[in-house]
Amino acid sequence: MSHRSASPHVLDDDDVLAALGIKPELSRKMGSFGNFAISFSVICILAGGMSLFGFGLGHGGPVVMLGSWAVIGGMTLLVGMSLADVVSAYPTSGGPYFMAEKLGGRRWGWYTGWLNLLGLLGAIAGIDYGAAAFIGAFAQLQWDITPTTTGTLLIFGAILLLHGLLNSAGVRRVNVLNSISVWWQLLGVTAIVGALMLAPAPHQSAAFVFTHFHNDTGFTSPVYVAVVGSLLAGYTFCGYDASSHVAEETTDASTSAPKGIVRSIWVSWLAGFVLLAGMLFAIQDYAGTQNTATGVPPAQIFLDVLGAQGAKALLLVVIIAMLFCGNAEVAAGSRMVYAFSRSRALPGWQSWRQVNARTKTPTRAVWLCTAVPFILALPALWSPAAYGAITAINAVGMVPAYGIPVFLALRKGRHYQPGAWSLGRWRRPIGVIAITYVVIITVVFCLPQTAPITAQSFNYASLSLLVALLLAAITWMTRGKRDYQLTAAHAALPSEAVGFTGGY
Repeated sequence: MSHRSASPHVLDDDDVLAALGIKPELSRKMGSFGNFAISFSVICILAGGMSLFGFGLGHGGPVVMLGSWAVIGGMTLLVGMSLADVVSAYPTSGGPYFMAEKLGGRRWGWYTGWLNLLGLLGAIAGIDYGAAAFIGAFAQLQWDITPTTTGTLLIFGAILLLHGLLNSAGVRRVNVLNSISVWWQLLGVTAIVGALMLAPAPHQSAAFVFTHFHNDTGFTSPVYVAVVGSLLAGYTFCGYDASSHVAEETTDASTSAPKGIVRSIWVSWLAGFVLLAGMLFAIQDYAGTQNTATGVPPAQIFLDVLGAQGAKALLLVVIIAMLFCGNAEVAAGSRMVYAFSRSRALPGWQSWRQVNARTKTPTRAVWLCTAVPFILALPALWSPAAYGAITAINAVGMVPAYGIPVFLALRKGRHYQPGAWSLGRWRRPIGVIAITYVVIITVVFCLPQTAPITAQSFNYASLSLLVALLLAAITWMTRGKRDYQLTAAHAALPSEAVGFTGGY
């Protein structure tokens, strides 16, 4: 479906950046596989699929979990293909916000950038906090340590510190870890499903796995429950914009970055379906799995089928995959901070846009992307609902940020100039479907998920989206209109005349 656009001259990667008004500063050490690997690592079916498994059991059960995975995965692939088309034309670390400004103007870029940035920071918080919760479940199995909120927060902080150190070492190390992550996830899915299927334990019937409906939401409409239950897949299929954020560190970025987006989605789509089906076939006690003392329903399935030793082994597989995922998200988020700062969009932009002269990595942006998620998670000490309100911005920020450049490219019509990777005549029909889906799924993200609606059960996604848009509007009026310059990176800062060599 994709093809190289007819062009008499294919520009060098740095020439492409120069044509876009960007001064190349980052180390271009990532190949096509590495670009795919970072988005695949961020989507991370072993993180989203496992963390949200319990949510799926109560919000429609097996039939909704598998059915919505098939539908949402297909729709996400169309969004990814449409976004990839635009990424090819604008292969920069700024990703969606850069495309939005080029196609629609400064205000489009500003709002898209804030949505994408807040979504990335919320994703880092959600992924690494989820990893901390799974580590707590492992600690309970291994050492009989009862997980506490304070303990989880401390583990969360340690994970963020680890990810800050790894990302500060340079993109080459990040690239190696992401490449390992791909095989870890694929082999991990194989190991989990294989172990559960081959174990001498009863298995659920195909009728149960593909048709059983279960509703603990408090809502009576099965259609509504199915719509809300689709968020297991909706939340998981986020983060594939990572391929665009590392485009300035990728060789042949105009083709490698769009291919990385598309491949990461369809591989995750197929592998995730196998994982969910394997887990559902292995359920021994539905209510017991939902109400497990570990707090992690997949851990209970592992325990019931494989015993304590097998459960701990598979939990380690999932935990390590989550750590890979969080590390990749910090890499993507830091590049977004770096790009947005060189456009003078963030307070203190002079600091966050600095590049370490030795590693060619935006080290200060890396540490900002570990500090902010920890601060965002502090309300979890007093209220899980408050923390949920903060991390909810992940999906409601990121998905609209994917749809805006696609919409603006379609609005350009014949004036839109595609890159080396293009959907050609399929751009409009696929793009229209993709934009429609983005609007629908954004609304779904904001719907109530449990009745009766209380402070604890309230879905704070809509409030998070409103706060994000309000923040973008206030900052636009107070400083954006004055300071924001998309291609401000073209001129070096005075401090960069000698190069920033400091590290952390």
